Amino acid sequence: MRPATTGANVRVRSLPDYPLAHIPPIKRRLLAAGVDVIDLGAGDSDGLPPDGTTAALVEAMAVPGMHKYGFQQGNPDFRASIVAWMARRFGQVFDPASEVLPLIGSKEGLAHLALAVVNPGDVVVLPEPGYQAYLGGAMFAGAQPHVIALTEASGFLLDLDRMPEGLLERTALVYVNYPNNPTAAIAPREYLEHLVAICRRHRIVLAYDNAYCDITFDGYVAPSIFEIEGARDVAVEFFSMSKSFKMTGWRLGFAVGNAELISALTKAKSYLDTGPFLALQQAAAWTLDHAESLVSPLVAELTMRRDVALTALAEIGLPVEPPRGAMYLWVPLPEGIPSAAFASRALEHDGVVVLPGSGFGAAGEGYFRIALTVPAERLREGIRRLAGTLAACRADGAVPEP
Repeated sequence: MRPATTGANVRVRSLPDYPLAHIPPIKRRLLAAGVDVIDLGAGDSDGLPPDGTTAALVEAMAVPGMHKYGFQQGNPDFRASIVAWMARRFGQVFDPASEVLPLIGSKEGLAHLALAVVNPGDVVVLPEPGYQAYLGGAMFAGAQPHVIALTEASGFLLDLDRMPEGLLERTALVYVNYPNNPTAAIAPREYLEHLVAICRRHRIVLAYDNAYCDITFDGYVAPSIFEIEGARDVAVEFFSMSKSFKMTGWRLGFAVGNAELISALTKAKSYLDTGPFLALQQAAAWTLDHAESLVSPLVAELTMRRDVALTALAEIGLPVEPPRGAMYLWVPLPEGIPSAAFASRALEHDGVVVLPGSGFGAAGEGYFRIALTVPAERLREGIRRLAGTLAACRADGAVPEP
């Protein structure tokens, strides 16, 4: 007889602590004590969503039908706006009824895709450092996670060629994310072509996380995976309303792909949720219809913040190459300073929230992440405080000056 147990099951117990989970209570304690905390941790944009987005939500809230269950079909206007945006932004045409799916944020769709396409014991390939939702999806699906380290030497690109052929044959799903969180790396077209070719050859589903496609710098334009020939055979692409439009708390995203894969994800989600609030989807439809004019000022602001932060980091001896995508700086630490110890001291002693690289997996050790989510002056002040954190860590660990 199976013994009675209480608490988390073996899959939950096997998951590492989530990178952000411990920070809010510490932050609340420090704020209650009067500490001026500068939060450079979560990728949670400051400021309000666009005025038109909010106005569209208010208008939709007055429509009785918007308060009904949306189920997976969701709001037809949102589906139509997704299709129109994909055509304008990437030149890709999709059927709104069968090749698009509204999500309660891209995070849940990314995790739930594993439940839809992976059998217990299948291999799921994960980038490390990487978004922990990928690992959660793989573990809850009963898969065997296979981690591939992203290294600076390889441009932080996930390299399937490093996998043994036998393991590739057992792989059902691979997660890829460019522009990348947390490294801010971008993927060259030839890399994407090779990635799609491998997935097609081995019949691997490719989950392409494109949450940061609009946040790009210095003339770079992030592609859709569907601009790559053959990607429709294997890929599901995930987009988020959070980063581009300051709608993180609204929990809205969408997936796009061929009808068979979207149908599988739809069926899995039908047993787990009843879709996003229809009025939110109506507001998101307005937002996508005006996306180009809304994204431009956000990117301009983030470009300015990026440049201010890069200058400030160089001044304290932590130079970083200017990233061309995402809203993060992936900052290398001097050798001998553990990232968790650095981040803990930065928060507890200097009132600055940064995320340790180790929180994104062991391959992230040696780095910490800064989010460009506060005004430039707060960024500059936060990085100035990190100079003291760095000095204290060097003193504690007898790490030599550069």
